[in-house]
Amino acid sequence: MKQNIGTYNSMIRIAGGLTLLAYSTAKMSREGTSGAQMGLAFVGAQKVAEGITYYCPLSDALNLEGSKFLK
Repeated sequence: MKQNIGTYNSMIRIAGGLTLLAYSTAKMSREGTSGAQMGLAFVGAQKVAEGITYYCPLSDALNLEGSKFLK
């Protein structure tokens, strides 16, 4: 698996993913588990994983090379 996103993009994905995870966890602890909160948690976890691995499957599928622009 090759890296296809840059460092800044990776940091933004990690920060955004952790924000989504924290928000969805707080909502689930107050209101109970629903499909929307589980979906947000899944998307947040996916963004954190993309940021850690520097790999985005959607960018790879669309042949976008973000590391050329964001180093």
